[in-house]
Amino acid sequence: MMTNKTALITGATGGLGKEFVRIHAQNGGDLVLVGRNPQKLEQLQHDVQNKYHVKATIIAVDFTEFDAAEQIFAELQKANIQVDYLINNAGLGGQGTFLERTMDEDVNMAKVNMIVPTKLMKLILPQMVKRGSGRVLNVSSSAALIPGPLQAEYYATKAYLTSLSDALWYELKDTGVTLTTLMPGAMETGFAKAGGLTDTKMFANGVSPKKVAEEGYQSMLDGKMNVFAGLPGWQRPFVSMMPMMPKKTTMRFVADQQSNQK
Repeated sequence: MMTNKTALITGATGGLGKEFVRIHAQNGGDLVLVGRNPQKLEQLQHDVQNKYHVKATIIAVDFTEFDAAEQIFAELQKANIQVDYLINNAGLGGQGTFLERTMDEDVNMAKVNMIVPTKLMKLILPQMVKRGSGRVLNVSSSAALIPGPLQAEYYATKAYLTSLSDALWYELKDTGVTLTTLMPGAMETGFAKAGGLTDTKMFANGVSPKKVAEEGYQSMLDGKMNVFAGLPGWQRPFVSMMPMMPKKTTMRFVADQQSNQK
Protein backbone atom coordinates (compact mmCIF):
# COMPACT_ATOMS: atom_id res chain seq x y z
CA MET A 1 0.00 0.00 0.00
CA MET A 2 1.70 3.18 -1.18
CA THR A 3 0.48 6.63 -0.25
CA ASN A 4 1.27 10.19 -1.24
CA LYS A 5 -0.35 11.47 1.95
CA THR A 6 1.46 13.68 4.46
CA ALA A 7 1.16 12.67 8.11
CA LEU A 8 1.83 14.99 11.03
CA ILE A 9 2.90 12.94 14.05
CA THR A 10 3.36 14.48 17.48
CA GLY A 11 5.68 12.80 19.95
CA ALA A 12 7.45 11.45 16.88
CA THR A 13 10.73 10.53 18.61
CA GLY A 14 9.11 8.32 21.27
CA GLY A 15 8.47 4.57 21.11
CA LEU A 16 4.94 4.59 19.70
CA GLY A 17 5.59 7.76 17.68
CA LYS A 18 8.62 6.21 15.97
CA GLU A 19 6.50 3.21 15.00
CA PHE A 20 3.88 5.47 13.39
CA VAL A 21 6.70 7.23 11.54
CA ARG A 22 8.09 3.91 10.29
CA ILE A 23 4.70 2.62 9.12
CA HIS A 24 3.81 5.79 7.23
CA ALA A 25 7.26 6.17 5.68
CA GLN A 26 7.25 2.53 4.57
CA ASN A 27 4.05 3.29 2.70
CA GLY A 28 5.79 6.15 0.88
CA GLY A 29 4.16 9.02 2.71
CA ASP A 30 5.82 12.30 3.63
CA LEU A 31 6.03 13.33 7.26
CA VAL A 32 5.90 16.25 9.63
CA LEU A 33 7.80 15.14 12.73
CA VAL A 34 6.85 17.08 15.85
CA GLY A 35 8.62 16.76 19.18
CA ARG A 36 10.43 18.64 21.92
CA ASN A 37 14.04 17.62 21.32
CA PRO A 38 15.60 19.22 18.20
CA GLN A 39 18.58 16.83 18.14
CA LYS A 40 16.38 13.72 18.28
CA LEU A 41 14.12 15.17 15.58
CA GLU A 42 17.08 15.91 13.30
CA GLN A 43 18.41 12.38 13.75
CA LEU A 44 15.00 10.89 13.02
CA GLN A 45 14.60 13.12 9.97
CA HIS A 46 18.00 12.00 8.66
CA ASP A 47 17.23 8.32 9.26
CA VAL A 48 13.77 8.44 7.70
CA GLN A 49 14.81 10.36 4.59
CA ASN A 50 17.83 8.11 3.97
CA LYS A 51 16.01 4.83 4.54
CA TYR A 52 12.61 5.49 2.99
CA HIS A 53 13.33 8.33 0.54
CA VAL A 54 10.38 10.40 1.69
CA LYS A 55 10.32 14.04 2.75
CA ALA A 56 10.39 14.64 6.51
CA THR A 57 9.87 18.13 7.93
CA ILE A 58 10.67 18.71 11.59
CA ILE A 59 9.00 21.08 14.05
CA ALA A 60 10.52 21.37 17.52
CA VAL A 61 8.10 22.72 20.12
CA ASP A 62 7.50 22.40 23.84
CA PHE A 63 3.95 21.12 24.34
CA THR A 64 3.76 22.67 27.79
CA GLU A 65 3.67 26.10 26.13
CA PHE A 66 0.05 27.20 25.81
CA ASP A 67 0.48 28.26 22.17
CA ALA A 68 2.35 25.10 21.09
CA ALA A 69 -0.36 24.15 18.58
CA GLU A 70 -0.38 27.63 17.07
CA GLN A 71 3.42 27.42 16.66
CA ILE A 72 3.05 24.12 14.82
CA PHE A 73 0.28 25.45 12.58
CA ALA A 74 2.28 28.58 11.74
CA GLU A 75 5.20 26.39 10.59
CA LEU A 76 2.85 24.33 8.41
CA GLN A 77 1.48 27.46 6.77
CA LYS A 78 4.95 28.90 6.26
CA ALA A 79 6.06 25.70 4.50
CA ASN A 80 2.74 25.36 2.65
CA ILE A 81 2.25 21.82 3.96
CA GLN A 82 -1.13 20.12 3.71
CA VAL A 83 -1.76 17.61 6.50
CA ASP A 84 -3.69 14.55 5.31
CA TYR A 85 -3.25 12.45 8.46
CA LEU A 86 -3.05 14.04 11.92
CA ILE A 87 -1.72 11.63 14.55
CA ASN A 88 -1.97 13.17 18.03
CA ASN A 89 0.44 10.78 19.73
CA ALA A 90 2.32 12.94 22.26
CA GLY A 91 1.34 12.21 25.84
CA LEU A 92 2.54 12.89 29.36
CA GLY A 93 2.01 10.60 32.34
CA GLY A 94 3.05 10.68 35.97
CA GLN A 95 2.37 8.82 39.15
CA GLY A 96 1.47 10.05 42.61
CA THR A 97 -1.55 11.23 44.52
CA PHE A 98 -3.22 14.46 43.46
CA LEU A 99 -2.02 16.11 46.68
CA GLU A 100 1.59 14.95 46.22
CA ARG A 101 1.96 16.12 42.64
CA THR A 102 2.88 19.74 41.96
CA MET A 103 0.64 22.28 40.28
CA ASP A 104 3.06 22.52 37.33
CA GLU A 105 3.13 18.74 36.83
CA ASP A 106 -0.63 18.46 36.55
CA VAL A 107 -1.20 21.65 34.55
CA ASN A 108 1.53 20.64 32.09
CA MET A 109 -0.09 17.21 31.73
CA ALA A 110 -3.40 18.88 30.91
CA LYS A 111 -1.69 20.99 28.25
CA VAL A 112 0.07 18.05 26.59
CA ASN A 113 -2.78 15.54 26.77
CA MET A 114 -5.79 17.82 26.23
CA ILE A 115 -5.04 21.38 25.12
CA VAL A 116 -2.54 20.68 22.32
CA PRO A 117 -4.51 17.92 20.56
CA THR A 118 -7.72 19.95 20.90
CA LYS A 119 -6.10 23.02 19.37
CA LEU A 120 -4.43 21.04 16.57
CA MET A 121 -7.81 19.59 15.62
CA LYS A 122 -9.37 23.07 15.78
CA LEU A 123 -6.72 24.34 13.38
CA ILE A 124 -6.39 21.38 10.99
CA LEU A 125 -9.86 19.78 10.85
CA PRO A 126 -11.50 22.72 9.04
CA GLN A 127 -8.96 22.35 6.23
CA MET A 128 -9.64 18.62 5.98
CA VAL A 129 -13.41 19.11 5.92
CA LYS A 130 -13.08 21.79 3.26
CA ARG A 131 -11.12 19.31 1.07
CA GLY A 132 -13.53 16.50 1.91
CA SER A 133 -10.76 14.16 3.00
CA GLY A 134 -8.52 13.50 5.98
CA ARG A 135 -7.79 11.12 8.82
CA VAL A 136 -7.20 11.88 12.51
CA LEU A 137 -5.83 9.39 15.02
CA ASN A 138 -5.89 10.42 18.68
CA VAL A 139 -3.81 8.26 20.98
CA SER A 140 -5.79 7.93 24.18
CA SER A 141 -5.61 4.98 26.59
CA SER A 142 -7.73 2.18 27.97
CA ALA A 143 -7.36 4.28 31.14
CA ALA A 144 -9.96 6.64 29.65
CA LEU A 145 -12.79 4.33 30.70
CA ILE A 146 -12.42 4.58 34.49
CA PRO A 147 -11.09 6.84 37.27
CA GLY A 148 -7.46 6.12 38.16
CA PRO A 149 -6.24 6.64 41.71
CA LEU A 150 -2.50 7.42 41.85
CA GLN A 151 -2.74 8.68 38.26
CA ALA A 152 -5.93 10.67 38.71
CA GLU A 153 -4.99 13.49 36.34
CA TYR A 154 -3.73 11.18 33.59
CA TYR A 155 -6.86 9.03 33.55
CA ALA A 156 -9.00 12.18 33.52
CA THR A 157 -7.12 13.72 30.59
CA LYS A 158 -7.56 10.55 28.55
CA ALA A 159 -11.27 10.42 29.43
CA TYR A 160 -11.56 13.96 28.06
CA LEU A 161 -9.69 13.11 24.85
CA THR A 162 -11.75 9.97 24.23
CA SER A 163 -15.07 11.66 24.90
CA LEU A 164 -14.21 14.59 22.63
CA SER A 165 -12.90 12.29 19.90
CA ASP A 166 -15.96 10.04 19.89
CA ALA A 167 -18.29 13.04 19.64
CA LEU A 168 -16.23 14.43 16.76
CA TRP A 169 -16.33 11.06 15.00
CA TYR A 170 -20.11 11.47 14.95
CA GLU A 171 -20.04 15.14 13.93
CA LEU A 172 -17.66 14.39 11.05
CA LYS A 173 -19.88 11.73 9.50
CA ASP A 174 -20.49 12.38 5.78
CA THR A 175 -17.64 14.93 5.56
CA GLY A 176 -15.04 12.54 4.12
CA VAL A 177 -12.99 13.03 7.30
CA THR A 178 -12.76 10.37 10.02
CA LEU A 179 -11.51 10.44 13.60
CA THR A 180 -10.19 7.33 15.32
CA THR A 181 -9.31 6.93 18.99
CA LEU A 182 -6.59 4.44 19.88
CA MET A 183 -6.84 3.07 23.41
CA PRO A 184 -3.80 0.92 24.17
CA GLY A 185 -2.89 -0.88 27.36
CA ALA A 186 0.51 -0.64 29.05
CA MET A 187 3.40 -0.53 26.57
CA GLU A 188 7.19 -0.79 26.72
CA THR A 189 8.00 2.78 25.73
CA GLY A 190 9.76 5.82 27.17
CA PHE A 191 6.37 6.95 28.49
CA ALA A 192 6.55 4.61 31.52
CA LYS A 193 10.10 5.70 32.35
CA ALA A 194 9.25 9.40 32.03
CA GLY A 195 6.21 8.95 34.27
CA GLY A 196 8.06 6.93 36.93
CA LEU A 197 5.92 3.88 36.21
CA THR A 198 8.46 1.23 35.20
CA ASP A 199 8.37 -0.60 38.54
CA THR A 200 4.60 -0.77 38.81
CA LYS A 201 2.56 -3.95 38.36
CA MET A 202 0.69 -2.28 35.51
CA PHE A 203 3.81 -1.94 33.37
CA ALA A 204 5.41 -5.25 34.44
CA ASN A 205 4.21 -6.93 31.24
CA GLY A 206 4.01 -4.00 28.83
CA VAL A 207 3.60 -4.93 25.19
CA SER A 208 5.71 -3.80 22.24
CA PRO A 209 4.49 -0.55 20.64
CA LYS A 210 5.02 -1.98 17.13
CA LYS A 211 1.79 -4.01 17.05
CA VAL A 212 -0.15 -1.24 18.78
CA ALA A 213 0.95 1.30 16.16
CA GLU A 214 0.16 -1.04 13.27
CA GLU A 215 -3.33 -1.74 14.59
CA GLY A 216 -3.96 1.94 15.31
CA TYR A 217 -2.71 3.11 11.91
CA GLN A 218 -4.83 0.59 10.00
CA SER A 219 -7.88 1.45 12.09
CA MET A 220 -7.32 5.12 11.24
CA LEU A 221 -7.27 4.28 7.52
CA ASP A 222 -10.44 2.24 7.98
CA GLY A 223 -12.17 5.12 9.78
CA LYS A 224 -12.99 3.12 12.91
CA MET A 225 -14.18 5.07 15.93
CA ASN A 226 -12.40 3.21 18.76
CA VAL A 227 -9.69 0.58 18.75
CA PHE A 228 -8.25 -1.25 21.76
CA ALA A 229 -4.72 -2.49 21.12
CA GLY A 230 -1.88 -4.03 23.07
CA LEU A 231 -4.17 -5.84 25.47
CA PRO A 232 -3.74 -9.58 26.16
CA GLY A 233 -6.73 -11.63 25.02
CA TRP A 234 -8.19 -11.98 28.53
CA GLN A 235 -7.98 -8.24 29.14
CA ARG A 236 -10.03 -7.11 26.14
CA PRO A 237 -13.46 -8.18 27.42
CA PHE A 238 -12.45 -7.10 30.94
CA VAL A 239 -11.52 -3.59 29.77
CA SER A 240 -14.73 -3.14 27.81
CA MET A 241 -16.73 -4.14 30.91
CA MET A 242 -14.83 -1.85 33.31
CA PRO A 243 -17.25 1.10 33.08
CA MET A 244 -20.10 -1.22 34.16
CA MET A 245 -18.25 -2.63 37.18
CA PRO A 246 -18.66 -1.20 40.70
CA LYS A 247 -16.56 1.97 40.69
CA LYS A 248 -15.01 1.49 44.14
CA THR A 249 -13.89 -2.06 43.27
CA THR A 250 -12.43 -0.89 39.97
CA MET A 251 -10.51 1.93 41.63
CA ARG A 252 -9.11 -0.43 44.23
CA PHE A 253 -7.83 -2.65 41.42
CA VAL A 254 -6.30 0.32 39.56
CA ALA A 255 -4.57 1.62 42.68
CA ASP A 256 -3.12 -1.85 43.34
CA GLN A 257 -1.85 -2.12 39.78
CA GLN A 258 -0.01 1.18 40.17
CA SER A 259 1.79 0.14 43.30
CA ASN A 260 5.36 -1.10 42.95
CA GLN A 261 6.00 -4.80 42.44
CA LYS A 262 6.94 -6.72 45.57
